[in-house]
Amino acid sequence: MAKLCIRVPAKQVLEFFESMGFKCPERKGVADFLQEVTSKKDQKQYWARRDEPYHFVTVREFAEAFQSFHVGRKVGEELATPFDKTKSHPAALTNKQYGVGKGEILKACTARELLLMKRNSFVYIFKLTQLLLMGLITMTLFLRTEMSKNTETDGGIYTGALFFTVVMIMFNGMSELAMTIAKLPVFYKQRDLLFYPSWAYALPTWILKIPITIVEVAVWVFLTYYVIGFDPNVGRLFKQYLLLLLINQMASALFRFIAAMGRNMIVANTFGSFALLVLFALGGFILSREDVKKWWIWGYWMSPLMYGQNAILVNEFLGNSWRQGAANGTEPLGVRVLRSRGFFAEAYWYWIGVGASFGFIFVFNICFTLALSYLNPFGKHQAIIPEEGQSNANDDQIELSSRGKSSVGRTASEERGDQIRRRSISSGSSSVRTEAIVEANQNRKRGMILPFDQHSITFDDIKYSVDMPQEMKDQGALEDRLLLLKGVSGAFRPGVLTALMGVSGAGKTTLMDVLAGRKTGGHIEGNITISGYPKKQETFARISGYCEQNDIHSPHVTVYESLLYSAWLRLPPEVNYETRKMFIDEVMELVELVPLRDALVGLPGVNGLSTEQRKRLTIAVELVANPSIIFMDEPTSGLDARAAAIVMRTVRNTVDTGRTVVCTIHQPSIDIFEAFDELFLMKRGGEEIYVGPLGRHSCHLIKYFEEINGVSKIKDGYNPATWMLEVTSSAQEMALGVDFTEVYKNSELYRRNKVLINELSQPRPDSKDLYFPTQYSQSFFTQCMACLWKQRWSYWRNPPYTAVRFLFTTGIALMFGTMFWDLGSKRASRQDLFNAMGSMYAAVLFLGIQNASSVQPVMSVERTVFYRERAAGMYSALPYAFAQVVIELPYIFAQAAVYGFIVPRPRIPIWWRWYYWACPVSWTLYGLVASQFGDITEQLGTEQQTVEEFLREYFGFRHDFLGAVAGVVIGFTVLFAFIFAFSIRAFNFQRR
Repeated sequence: MAKLCIRVPAKQVLEFFESMGFKCPERKGVADFLQEVTSKKDQKQYWARRDEPYHFVTVREFAEAFQSFHVGRKVGEELATPFDKTKSHPAALTNKQYGVGKGEILKACTARELLLMKRNSFVYIFKLTQLLLMGLITMTLFLRTEMSKNTETDGGIYTGALFFTVVMIMFNGMSELAMTIAKLPVFYKQRDLLFYPSWAYALPTWILKIPITIVEVAVWVFLTYYVIGFDPNVGRLFKQYLLLLLINQMASALFRFIAAMGRNMIVANTFGSFALLVLFALGGFILSREDVKKWWIWGYWMSPLMYGQNAILVNEFLGNSWRQGAANGTEPLGVRVLRSRGFFAEAYWYWIGVGASFGFIFVFNICFTLALSYLNPFGKHQAIIPEEGQSNANDDQIELSSRGKSSVGRTASEERGDQIRRRSISSGSSSVRTEAIVEANQNRKRGMILPFDQHSITFDDIKYSVDMPQEMKDQGALEDRLLLLKGVSGAFRPGVLTALMGVSGAGKTTLMDVLAGRKTGGHIEGNITISGYPKKQETFARISGYCEQNDIHSPHVTVYESLLYSAWLRLPPEVNYETRKMFIDEVMELVELVPLRDALVGLPGVNGLSTEQRKRLTIAVELVANPSIIFMDEPTSGLDARAAAIVMRTVRNTVDTGRTVVCTIHQPSIDIFEAFDELFLMKRGGEEIYVGPLGRHSCHLIKYFEEINGVSKIKDGYNPATWMLEVTSSAQEMALGVDFTEVYKNSELYRRNKVLINELSQPRPDSKDLYFPTQYSQSFFTQCMACLWKQRWSYWRNPPYTAVRFLFTTGIALMFGTMFWDLGSKRASRQDLFNAMGSMYAAVLFLGIQNASSVQPVMSVERTVFYRERAAGMYSALPYAFAQVVIELPYIFAQAAVYGFIVPRPRIPIWWRWYYWACPVSWTLYGLVASQFGDITEQLGTEQQTVEEFLREYFGFRHDFLGAVAGVVIGFTVLFAFIFAFSIRAFNFQRR
């Protein structure tokens, strides 16, 4: 809970804390001091009264003491006197809810929506292309030369074509769901800050999509209408166009409304699929009006699709091409087709459909606006266990500039690290370098339960280039490649914390990715050695760790489970379970994660751990692999001073164990900067300009640059990191007429570094190259079990995915059970069979769609985690894919326990029959229908054929083919599982 400590002018804040016995050091930022002086972990270091024993001063005590401070007394006196309103400025308070008028607000929202549509044009182009492609398929599937208009059976085929048309137009509006969800976080923020009312946001979202709808529907209608062979009357063509235009707008409004209600991609996808199912089930095609039960008839009359479907069928079947039979006094063929399928046959139903569609458009858009107005986003930050309150037992104060206390006990690997450091000292390094290394050597933290081999890494003349971008070629660039690193050289050693710095575009992260082997493209030249041996990525991944800037973790596991999973897959199999747990506990204590042991990781910026806690978890996940070399990309980015100090304390503790640690860092504070031992400074263009020790208070860095002619001296108390970046900027280089790269390469420091690189690039006589008998630490079986273990918890703790789809399945089962009550026993007419098949078709189609759509947001999160874990050498792609497939099985079986139709196969044109056999839905429907009705020999109503004969003749379904059907369905499952495994192994959508 936030507490107000003091409210004091900035000039007098240090005076107040000095009166309380706390003094801000000279080289300490005031803001950093204020953050830490109220923290129990950090307060003691600022205690200035050496003649008095220190005791922790709480925030409450600071607040009470402020009341007797002279500034506090003055503030109290001012607050005790009522404020004179005549002294207030008239503009101090506002009497308007929004900053500008309604017209300006609407204009601004419209302009913003237009800009978003322009920059998101790929989606609209893709939708148009999709409609064009599906239109071509529909044209050739329902080709007029293959279709006639002589019987009710022919009418059934045209009914299927019109149903498919409506389905496509409805599904085309479903993209609004994802786009609306993506924009909601920004909307909620701006709505709560009173940028605009909800209606001003909703209105442009609706109105500006109308021109796009006009184009999309035009492409479909004018492409397919005459080729399929619908009634050739031009008036009916444009009436179909108008109706589909309204259906598309209605669907878009519906999905926007569902997105605003769901507020989460998984929930919205599920309910979007459910809404489609309800609309189609009660639209009159899957279940005819006469067969709708009385307790569901209200749903039939409320279904927007019923009005649209009836209107488009009336428009077609009341045309002149369907008037056969009218001359001899019988009903026209078109009317008979409509009545046989349970649709209304009166012409005015077209205009009823148009009017109803208009009404639903307005209703859904109004509901969308109301949902935006009154609903708030999910996923507020969950309460995080306060660390200070639970870790007060450990009162040791660890300053960033300290190096910790040595523990008893030394391993052979630590002795080897000392030898590496002694070699670097004897290679001609300055006394300053010696001082920094010896200090680290004396103070390193030792005695962890698992030993590790210390390794140095050297790199000489590293060049990295990418293919020249086309934009640069268009601007006159003649080279084929763009060089991002230009011959960079250096060495990183155990027990030495190195900062990799430079301005944006200097190549810091690029160099780190090259050294860590994380680049997925480009061209790398130069030599990289690990303890003197050429680097091999397969073995290097086993002894290194990489802490990415974005802190990528599975959101539905706890902190401890994340570490256990990483250790399980990355530690050698010789490490038993108990030792592994003890090592994890040591790492958690090292990075101060013990109070957060059982906290869920969560999603960044949504719930779970804070940014600083996620940074420490990222470090811990790599540490439990017991690496010798650790790369950290911007470990303090996005953190305030105190959070950054906590992370850097973790980094310092890591170095003190004797590991080689390299961090990229961007404009650090004085404290953070001087926590590093050495600096690797780069300038824009990928060249180094300083590689060496910092020294106490950065004295050696300052001395190096101040000796360069023209470089301004650093001011007292100024941040050396900021000063260094300022004096080495491109503008300063031009002003001084110097090239800092050339200055460095002509310096004694550069020559000493080259000697050090050459020495560390030679293996020790008694050493061996890195070797592991297998590519991965664990066996294939263990990889499968570990991946399955994590996926089990991830699924169990993700109710928006697992529970919602159970609810969806249960809802479908209850709805279909009551909607198609006792339908399977009715076989008096073809329509009875069509109704039964419609229920099966809808269940198969929509359960599949819902499962396929709801898993995508889950996999999009886990795929990023997979890229990180695979790059770390935790497992191969096949065990991961195996776990993903197997973990779905219990949930799918539970769903099943709860719970080729449009065109018959014999009527499909021969050039499309291959697709029928390649479609999983057609095989599933085949199996369901044939198993239920394929062996029934009862006569079908008044027709001279049995149910079995009708299914074989009309649909081509045979009961004796069920075994093959079951095998094919299982085969599809296995095939898709292998496609998934191959895809995650072969394709990487990260580009770095």
